[in-house]
Amino acid sequence: MTAPVLEGRKEVATRPRRRPRRRTNDRLVGWLLVTPAVAYFAVFLLYPALSALYYSFTDWNLRSAASWVGLANYADLMFDDVKYPHFWKSVQVTLQYTLIAVPLTMVAALVQALLVNAVRRGANLFRLLLFLPVVTAEAAVGAIWRWLYDPQYGLINSVLGLVGIPGQNWLNTPELVIPALAFISAWQCGISMIIYLAGLKGIPGTIREAAIIDGAGPWQRFWRVIVPMLRPTTFYLLVTGVIAALQVFGLVYVIFSGSGRSVTGGPEQSGLSYVLHLYLFAFRYDAMGAACAMSFILLIFIMIITALQFRFVKQEAS
Repeated sequence: MTAPVLEGRKEVATRPRRRPRRRTNDRLVGWLLVTPAVAYFAVFLLYPALSALYYSFTDWNLRSAASWVGLANYADLMFDDVKYPHFWKSVQVTLQYTLIAVPLTMVAALVQALLVNAVRRGANLFRLLLFLPVVTAEAAVGAIWRWLYDPQYGLINSVLGLVGIPGQNWLNTPELVIPALAFISAWQCGISMIIYLAGLKGIPGTIREAAIIDGAGPWQRFWRVIVPMLRPTTFYLLVTGVIAALQVFGLVYVIFSGSGRSVTGGPEQSGLSYVLHLYLFAFRYDAMGAACAMSFILLIFIMIITALQFRFVKQEAS
């Protein structure tokens, strides 16, 4: 029983405060709104990831029951060249592709962003045209570039012939396969171009005007003003570009599986990317356990590379 409180001559009984219903309703509405996202994450992301982690320690071919083998899959992949002869070859191909494709893509994106930013009329049209390769289906991209790289009828060799340069068998020469794939990646740099363009728009005009007043030429303004101001954007594109390059799959699969050919990654496995090799283990060689182990090896490698990139940037900033 609550004690009365004297207020002047009147006695007013203190009433216990009730928790507002609105706060409870807001919480309920909030949980209802996030439930689909949580359910999607749990069913389509978390559960498959945990399942893949379990199967990476088993011998499983998708048809029979999985048998526990412990760390055997990881050890065999890294040390048994007889059982898995092309594992390190796929690692080498992927690293070479990353070292060529990522810088080439970033340079192409920056050049395109600078050109679009300098255009006064029709900038939206140019931005749309440069972004179209990103939204084009990979099957169509693969078909187009197989024709462009064709040694007899391809447009690239025809153009090279006009200037007196002999044509090349791009997709059947081991030394040219990775540069050819990296060039396609640079052609699809639309997303990086848009991000660089946003970074250019964020540079204050007063800084450029001050550089012009100080007598800086176009090249000096580029190196002394634009490049330093775009450093956060460049770092973001570098991290995301490396992660994407290490997981390249669709383009390689389409390029080397056309015209009824079996997917082997090109001549001498020169285009056998890591994820393509993982796919072959899972669905061609009936070694799903080894494929799951390969996926987690890739995950650990990506985490290490990303951590090293962040550490390097921190040291450079300090």
